[in-house]
Order: sequence, then C-alpha cells, then structure tokens
Amino acid sequence: MANTSSARKSARQSDSRRRHNQMQRTSYRTAVKTVKKAVETGDKNAASEAFATAQSVIDRLADKRIVHANKAARHKSRLSKAIRSMA
Repeated sequence: MANTSSARKSARQSDSRRRHNQMQRTSYRTAVKTVKKAVETGDKNAASEAFATAQSVIDRLADKRIVHANKAARHKSRLSKAIRSMA
C-alpha cells in the first residue's frame, strides 16, 4: 500500500487508467473478431462494413498509443487482405 497521499492518488489514477485502457483494448479485439467472423461466413458486404468500423477503432487506439502503431497497421492490412481475397 502507498504511504503518502500523493502515492495513494497516483495508485488510484493508474488503476482507473488501466481499466479504461483495458476496455478500449476489448473493443479493439471485438472489432477485429467481428470482421473475421464476417469473412468466414462469406458475406463480403458485411465484412466491408465491419472493416470500416474496425478501422476507425484500430486507428483511434493507435493514435492514443494503447496499441502499438505497427500492430494496428498489421491488423488492418491482414483484415483488408482477407476481404479482398473473398472475391
């Protein structure tokens, strides 16, 4: 346990930040899974729509540095490649 009042406040802040970032990462993973499921079902229109929403989520988290920029780019590239190969 933190000894000083400033250390206690810092612990509270870091815990709330961690929980917020955790929720953001969960939405990121859900968006990616939604696109993957749409690709597996073979519905190209649904996959494209899901990718559009996932792309905004991925970019937003990469800008906030919750997810590394290279990881975000890699996911977007692989998802778009999967959608292109559906034709």
